[in-house]
Amino acid sequence: MGQRVLITGISGHLAGRLARTLEQDPEVEYVVGVGLDEPSMDLERTEFVRADIRNPLTVKVLQTTEVDTVVHLHILATPAGVGGRTQMKEINVIGTMQLLGACQRAERVRKVVMKSTTAVYGADPRDPALFTEEMASRSEPRHGYTKDAVEVERYARSFARRRPDVAVTLLRFANFIGPEIETPLTRYFTLPVVPTAMGYDPRLQFVHEDDAVEILRRAVRGDHPGIYNVAGDGVVLLSQALRLMGRPRVPVVLPLVAPMASAVRRLRVVDFATDQLRYLLYGRVADATRMKTRFGFEARFTSKAALLDFARERRMRRLISERQLEDWERDLAAFLRRKNQERFEQAGRR
Repeated sequence: MGQRVLITGISGHLAGRLARTLEQDPEVEYVVGVGLDEPSMDLERTEFVRADIRNPLTVKVLQTTEVDTVVHLHILATPAGVGGRTQMKEINVIGTMQLLGACQRAERVRKVVMKSTTAVYGADPRDPALFTEEMASRSEPRHGYTKDAVEVERYARSFARRRPDVAVTLLRFANFIGPEIETPLTRYFTLPVVPTAMGYDPRLQFVHEDDAVEILRRAVRGDHPGIYNVAGDGVVLLSQALRLMGRPRVPVVLPLVAPMASAVRRLRVVDFATDQLRYLLYGRVADATRMKTRFGFEARFTSKAALLDFARERRMRRLISERQLEDWERDLAAFLRRKNQERFEQAGRR
């Protein structure tokens, strides 16, 4: 029998791309996607199961499908998209706890791959230049996405101790970016005018969506237990990023940053969690050495190259939109001229 893989959060962009990649691998016998919403992209041989990972019956899905590999990607960073912070916490923390409980009872499961985030390191002006996997945040997070990520990892490590026969891989991703993926940060970068905190220019780090899908694929197909920071080489200052994007910025005094972020979130312009605002003040950079040496993976895109690829695609979209608008205006003008000519000719025949 070939490998049998279950992917949570199948409606998400990364989950859909990973499923499509695994479908093309002849050694992957079966792929099942679990979620409340259908996949956002066309998949040929991935079976979709509409299920909530918070439900204890998830273990029945694992047992019925006889999967040996579980890829947990249904960890959310945007509260507004799921109905608020309470709902987001339930999905992230309770959902992960129920899923890992189901994996513990599913005897056929031999591998668990989980998406995590470098946000577990927090963001503080006293932070080191680089965070390694052994480091932790300077203070225990009290709320938000960061707190969820820390709790999720805690459950994963506890599961690994209870099931030492299961290879558990935790991938701490830097901020995703690329031509197709949408995140709060990509929406922030495409605002007509980008607000920034006056006097702050944080160091940013990115991972291209193609590299994210590839390392997920390798984590599924190979054995790479452990925790790995995943990021492209180099850093980009926020001011440099905005110049590369061709976006003007407006400096905002620090006391107004949080109120402005709340207003932007209420208007549904950018669903950026409040606890992540510190990232836009102090930045965060993770050391990806272990990813290269122990995992054996090197990102194809540097942080700057990933941002440039994103910027290039956005410029192309704007260009296409402008051309479409010109075409529509030209077609409309031709239509009106034709109709006026027809009415004129009909009036002449009368």
